[in-house]
Amino acid sequence: MTAAPATALSSIYTKGLPILTPSTLNPHAPLGKWLLSTSALVSAMVHIGGVTRLTKSGLSMTDWKPLGSRPPVTEEEWMAEFERYQQYPEWQQRQSMGLEEFKYIYYWEWGHRMMGRFVGLVFGGGWAYFTWIHRPKISPSLSATSTITSIVPKNITSAIPPGYQSRLALLFAMGGTQGLVGWWMVRSGLGDDRRGDRSEIRVSPYRLAAHLGMAVGTYSALLWTGLGALSYPVDRYAAAANTVASSASAAGTSAPSSLLQQYTNQLAPAALRHARTTRVGVVSTVGLTGITILSGAFVAGNDAGNAYNTYPLMDGRLIPWDDMVDPDKVPKWRNLFETTATVQWNHRVLGTCTALSAVGVAGYGLLRDPASGGRRGGASTSALRAASGTTPQVRRGLMALGTAATAQMSLGIATLLTYVPINLAATHQLGSLVVLTCGVYTAHSLRYAGQSVVSKVGSGAARSLVNGGSGGGGGGVGGAV
Repeated sequence: MTAAPATALSSIYTKGLPILTPSTLNPHAPLGKWLLSTSALVSAMVHIGGVTRLTKSGLSMTDWKPLGSRPPVTEEEWMAEFERYQQYPEWQQRQSMGLEEFKYIYYWEWGHRMMGRFVGLVFGGGWAYFTWIHRPKISPSLSATSTITSIVPKNITSAIPPGYQSRLALLFAMGGTQGLVGWWMVRSGLGDDRRGDRSEIRVSPYRLAAHLGMAVGTYSALLWTGLGALSYPVDRYAAAANTVASSASAAGTSAPSSLLQQYTNQLAPAALRHARTTRVGVVSTVGLTGITILSGAFVAGNDAGNAYNTYPLMDGRLIPWDDMVDPDKVPKWRNLFETTATVQWNHRVLGTCTALSAVGVAGYGLLRDPASGGRRGGASTSALRAASGTTPQVRRGLMALGTAATAQMSLGIATLLTYVPINLAATHQLGSLVVLTCGVYTAHSLRYAGQSVVSKVGSGAARSLVNGGSGGGGGGVGGAV
């Protein structure tokens, strides 16, 4: 193998599998950055929604218009809106409220709704722009021998990668559905059947969980799709011939079709097993984070954070059995989602498990990365040594995930002990998205250990053996699978 390919491989492996944000290197970068910006707007909307709930503003607007409307301006308009609010059940518990306080809660709910419409406008406008107007520009001044630029086709006509139109359509549908789910949630607190409620009138915790879950799902999908667009050249485009084909021919194997597969192809069995185990741990942590967020919605929906304000014990007990089952709730499974003690205990346990899972997988991924090798008789030792089971992107993600989860658990405990002040509670909800973001980023960074990638590379190695290859594939992915 010549020195040039070995140097190129070494450069690739040292940098890992980078996210390509410059449009001169990645024609899909503008799309990816727009998707990530939209996900940031969704996170802001979730934060505003949390404050809206904490300030008890969610039932201040008693109608819903798909295109929205301006808020009241004149004193007469405000009085008319205030009188409309007084016709609904929540007013019977808040009759001491004056017009100025009503204006305060109304603006929070109005701002939350209009933020949702603004996000929809940004997404819909951006989708139309990238579909019909924007055209990528490939700079001719870039070196044709560059590892990245040499794999990007020069005839790309759209910033939207193949197969991404359906993803964008799904994201648009999720955003539109979110508005409907939000109004469905609000209606649960406006019905005449709530007039006899002795406890504070709130929206249904089930509908609140559905509303928050839809928002978090949309955020995660935007984030994943944006990261996919930013890494598309590395993941999908055929790698440069002088980089991949030369190293593969020296090893007696067929060349993977992308730098992503090339990276996986050069991992030693121990390194690949480590990466795959780490990926399973990260994906599990992401799943736990999502479930914990949903359990937090039930805590909020039942106002369960204002009880048992001690830690780690609840009213002096680790598990308050006597308080966790209300005999009046039928069927009994409702206690899991409606009884204060059970709802809070669930959230405590899930939050603790999420933090421990994040710290555990971070420790495993960072501290147990085995020394990597590659295919016997293949590329140079220096290039292969750089092919670690965890890339620089994965290591950064693991450190961020472990740190964020630890901070989030500490913040949750502080929120509980201080009786849920608005500033801490809103920050705690936003912190859950930070943990989720770190997990999604790390899982995406570990895509080279995913089953779809490993199976493709493994099949290539098997074919090379059938075709009379040197048998060196036994030290690569084929041997690990």
